[in-house]
Amino acid sequence: MAAPPARARADYDYLIKLLLIGDSGVGKSCLLLRFSDGSFTTSFITTIGIDFKIRTIELDGKRIKLQIWDTAGQERFRTITTAYYRGAMGILLVYDVTDESSFNNIRNWIRNIEQHASDNVNKILVGNKADMDESKRAVPKSKGQALADEYGIKFFETSAKTNLNVEEVFFSIAKDIKQRLADTDAKAEPQTIKMNQSDQGAGTSQATQKSACCG
Repeated sequence: MAAPPARARADYDYLIKLLLIGDSGVGKSCLLLRFSDGSFTTSFITTIGIDFKIRTIELDGKRIKLQIWDTAGQERFRTITTAYYRGAMGILLVYDVTDESSFNNIRNWIRNIEQHASDNVNKILVGNKADMDESKRAVPKSKGQALADEYGIKFFETSAKTNLNVEEVFFSIAKDIKQRLADTDAKAEPQTIKMNQSDQGAGTSQATQKSACCG
């Protein structure tokens, strides 16, 4: 029987590291707090550098431990947060549907991902504060969907305040990453078997040659 993958531990089957990025004030911390603790606060406290929360969920009969990093959106913390891109398996790109500049800056955040994150990192686009009055909306849902389609990533509109789609976003990206990790494990196992067989084959032919030579 094959040994369990290195990431498997007694209390979970997979450890998945997620990263929340986006401009300051778009609601990254509120999304994280809503998902991890089920709470919401209207008091705005700027994240200094980086913070993280942990929540374990169940997907397809597997226990998934999510380690979710919340980054500061402000420019002066940018050098601190880029160091966390490389370890991330999934990145949530968050903008505020009432703030067009935060949406326009998503392209800059994607460029940062391309520079600093691993090539196979999963990405998802999140338009937060969807509970706000339509008169305050600056970014139509169709525009968010079009940008996500352009980059070939999933898109959700959320509200940390009303809990709209918050669970769905985190579960969706976690499911995609779990599938990617499972596929990687599945591909790795046959290769190992193949190598062993070829090694045995090589050993057999060598033994045959040796006996023929000695004979």
